[in-house]
Amino acid sequence: MSTQTTTEAMKTSTDALRTSVVEFLMAVIGAPDDEEIARNADEAVRLLDARLAEEGTG
Repeated sequence: MSTQTTTEAMKTSTDALRTSVVEFLMAVIGAPDDEEIARNADEAVRLLDARLAEEGTG
């Protein structure tokens, strides 16, 4: 895999994580007492934070 392909794949993956975080946050708003949704949202935010730190854009 070339560096460009790897970079493009990471960007796509980061965009997918961003979308996932938005969807989870909307789910939390819709069901604020659901602990499982909150845990999943927390995990998605942490993954996105780590990815952005890795990319140097966070």
